[in-house]
Amino acid sequence: MIRNLLRNPAYSYLFILTIACAAGFQGWRTLINNFAVDRVGVDGFWIGLLQSVREIPGFLALLVVYFLYFFREERLIIHFVIIMGLGVGLTGFLPTHIGLVFTILIMSLGFHYYETLRQSLVLQSFEKHKTSIVLGTLRSVTALTNISVGIIIYLASMFLSMKSMFLVLGIAVLLIAGSTYFRKYPEIKGEPQHKKMILKKKYWLFYVLNFLSGARRQIFVVFSIFLLVQHYNFSVKAITILFVINNVLNYFAAPLIAKFINKFGERKMLYTEYTSLFFLFLAYAFIDSSWIAVILYVLDNILFNFSIAIKTYFQKVADKRDIASSMAVGFTINHITAVFFPLLGGIFWMYSFKIPFIAGAVLALVSLFFARMVKGEIIEQ
Repeated sequence: MIRNLLRNPAYSYLFILTIACAAGFQGWRTLINNFAVDRVGVDGFWIGLLQSVREIPGFLALLVVYFLYFFREERLIIHFVIIMGLGVGLTGFLPTHIGLVFTILIMSLGFHYYETLRQSLVLQSFEKHKTSIVLGTLRSVTALTNISVGIIIYLASMFLSMKSMFLVLGIAVLLIAGSTYFRKYPEIKGEPQHKKMILKKKYWLFYVLNFLSGARRQIFVVFSIFLLVQHYNFSVKAITILFVINNVLNYFAAPLIAKFINKFGERKMLYTEYTSLFFLFLAYAFIDSSWIAVILYVLDNILFNFSIAIKTYFQKVADKRDIASSMAVGFTINHITAVFFPLLGGIFWMYSFKIPFIAGAVLALVSLFFARMVKGEIIEQ
């Protein structure tokens, strides 16, 4: 499937940038905690602060639309991948608390703005029956890149310092992204995109689904792994193996889920996701078994791919000129909960680890209610 898509110039362009961004972000994510603790000496407070700092560019993703006054989207996206690479490469050279804040902001700015523009370009560049397939295969590419980076870092750690590994990762991102700099992106048909914030009543459901998806993401990212480490005493090695398993499964699952979106429609797929999440979060809270927790984590990770349906739903209801701005607004709304949810959930965790997961089950029910309102034709080709 990917081989056939690579014949499309727009896909091959985004394919290369996906590899560049995934390599940089996965490498940074693999190394940053050990670097922060061992080299910088951060404590629990700073870990929480750095997590909040990392989410600030995502919260401000709506500002990307103003860059469109100066760059076309297909050119602008390369610059943000390069910015991310610079942030990754500089990390090892600034082993201080302030240095971490600085490099994380640079890395995160590039990553979040790249993601916003990538989603916008996919929705503008591909027909409706291809969009979910493109998004699904790009997630497979990300998963395969993550696996490769994990293996490379494991081997490189025997010979290189963390400073050197950050530098090599940054240079790799710059070289891979730079290889697309002079490639021609196919002309995007349709009306030019708005270069201002667009908030429309007709998109309210898209906004709500993004908000709820962001809250669910925080529960998974912050508390699921924390449960495995704190409650079930998983080692770093065990967590690393779990990450590899997740990426292997997502390599195969993402394109399959994309096909199901075309076959069954967005509403049924979102129904399936939110119904599954309701039971999954309750199981996190009430089933006391490390093996069950691992299975739940893997299923939770696979269910992330269902969020493609939110984007394809929007493509079907949106005015073409609104896509770039609305993707930026949607990305910001998705990150609203990242500002306060980890702290709030952490406070409740002190009383009982079950509370954040029960809250997740409630969010799943609320999401299920709004999923009933999703409309969109079923596309099967």
